[in-house]
Amino acid sequence: MGVRVVDGTTASSNIGFGFQPGDMGQTVVCSIVRLVVQVKLLPTPEQAAALETTLRAANKAADFVSRVAFQQRCFRNFDLRKHTYEQVKTAYGLAAQAAQHVIKKVCDAYRTLHANLAARHLGKPGSARRVKAESKPISFRPAAAQPYDDRCLSWQHGDRTVSIWTIAGRLRGIAFTGSAQQLALLAKHRKGESDLVWREGMWFLHATVEVADVSITAPDGFLGVDLGIANIATISDGVRHSGKGVNAVRHRHRELRRRLQAKATRSARRLLKRRRRKEARFAADVNHSIAKQIVTVAERTGQGIALEDLKGIRDRVRLRKPQRVTLHSWSFHQLGAFIGYKAARAGVAVVHVDPSYTSQQCSHCGHVDKNNRPDQETFACTSCGFAEHADVNAARNIASRGEAGWAVSHAA
Repeated sequence: MGVRVVDGTTASSNIGFGFQPGDMGQTVVCSIVRLVVQVKLLPTPEQAAALETTLRAANKAADFVSRVAFQQRCFRNFDLRKHTYEQVKTAYGLAAQAAQHVIKKVCDAYRTLHANLAARHLGKPGSARRVKAESKPISFRPAAAQPYDDRCLSWQHGDRTVSIWTIAGRLRGIAFTGSAQQLALLAKHRKGESDLVWREGMWFLHATVEVADVSITAPDGFLGVDLGIANIATISDGVRHSGKGVNAVRHRHRELRRRLQAKATRSARRLLKRRRRKEARFAADVNHSIAKQIVTVAERTGQGIALEDLKGIRDRVRLRKPQRVTLHSWSFHQLGAFIGYKAARAGVAVVHVDPSYTSQQCSHCGHVDKNNRPDQETFACTSCGFAEHADVNAARNIASRGEAGWAVSHAA
């Protein structure tokens, strides 16, 4: 459908729950769900040429601003504007509003870089990857996305066209298309900036929409969701979404990447780029499907959804090299984000719980022992003798922790 949840860097639902003590059994309100709708532009060849020229000029300007920011160690929007605003307008032919968006884009890029450095996502101080990131200014691809606000871009929803500023002047009557659901969201809830995106010869606009006042009903129990690799998602009601097919596809992609990387020709690099996007689309489609099924069950049964808080799992888990490849290609964050925003739009509460020992704890008696799980699939409690599929047992523990956490945070 082309709708995705906005990410703070990459996307999670921006949801504020207005729960108050004593709300059990009552309806409460979620303030905002922010999404991104993608629509496809259908420009004429002349319009496409003007858009391409504009995008290239904006990103050349962004490279210039980035070099100045790096040399001056100036990363605040207001301060950087003093150093670069006039040069961006005169040297690169950008209008005032476009120039400000270029400067803001550079500041946002450095803010993201510094946040990743602080969180050690680029390695420890002194590591080769971190030194490389810190030692040179950020650069922008010639076709990198460019933000537009309502001064530079206007929508004519009735005619299904947009008017957009370019270096060649204002282009009017550029047609766009999308699904009925996309267009309805766009016409009713669009708010804020839109990004002009070029990808594989096609033009898109990514527009932000805000869906407000979603009623969240206090849940009657929780569905626990255990995220994993062998089973992508296991629900506490016993339903398992197997990862066998997904992992087989990823293995094929990985082998193809290895062969293409060894070949190292220009055509091999082009094919690598296309395959990478194809794999990402496949994984996103699978995650959308699983998330929709989970949210539908929760909505139908009046339950909430309990998920493990898996932040930092890649740093905590120690695996052999072949297993590390599988773990790092596992898009559990995306699946969790999809569940979050679909649940918010359906009025289903979502809570995150501590994942510690969920796979070793007996959901029947609470006994914790690593020997409770003799292999990947089997759970057999050494205390009470309870036996169950290991992932189902873990999902039930997650559901119990969701209920306990809810009861504590919403106690009168």
